[in-house]
Amino acid sequence: MVVVVVAKTPDAAVCLELRIVTTVDMQKPPPDFRTNFEATHPPILIDNGLAILENDKIERHIMKSVPGGYNLFVQDKEVATLIENLYSKLKLMLVKKDENKNNALLAHLRKINDHLAARGTRFLTGDTMCCFDCELMPRLQHIRVAGKYFVDFEIPKHLTALWRYMYHMYQLDAFTQSCPADQDIINHYKLQQVSLSLFEVGIIQRMVP
Repeated sequence: MVVVVVAKTPDAAVCLELRIVTTVDMQKPPPDFRTNFEATHPPILIDNGLAILENDKIERHIMKSVPGGYNLFVQDKEVATLIENLYSKLKLMLVKKDENKNNALLAHLRKINDHLAARGTRFLTGDTMCCFDCELMPRLQHIRVAGKYFVDFEIPKHLTALWRYMYHMYQLDAFTQSCPADQDIINHYKLQQVSLSLFEVGIIQRMVP
C-alpha cells in the first residue's frame, strides 16, 4: 500500500515529479499513520499537508491543482481495454502454473507490444505519460519479478516495442522512486500463496465428515 506525497513541480515528460513515496505495511502501520488514517484505505495523496482520501477526489485534485496534471487523465477506450485484465492473467499464471496460463499472459503482452509498435510513441497514448501508464508499468514490473521468481516466466526479448516502453518508464523518477523492491514484490505473492493454501485447507476440513 502506498501513501503518496506529490510535489507541485511539472516535468516535461511526465507532468508530475513524484518526490516522496512512503510504503505502509497495513498489517503493522506506523503510529502516525494509524492515528490519522487507520480507517482509510489507500491510496492516499498528501499535498502541502492536505490529505485527499478517495480516488475520484485525488484525480480531480491533480487535474486542478498540480501544474500539467490534467495531462495524466486522458480518455482512450482502446488503451483502457488493452491493459485491463493483464494483472488477472498474471495471478492466474502464478496460481495455476500451467502452460495455458503462460500463453494467455504472453498473448496479452503481445497485443500491448503491437499497440506500442503501431503508435510509435514513448508511452501508451503519446509522448507524455498518462494514467494508463501509471496502471500498466507496475503490472509489468510485477510480471517481470514475480513471473520470473515463481514460474520462470520472462517477457520475450522479441517484444521490442514493449521493452522500449519499459526502458522509457525506468528513466522516470516518478516510477523508480515509487517502485517496490523486488523482494517486497516477491514477499507479497508469497503471502498470497500462504493465504490461499490456508483457505484451501479450511475448505477440505469442512468437507471431511
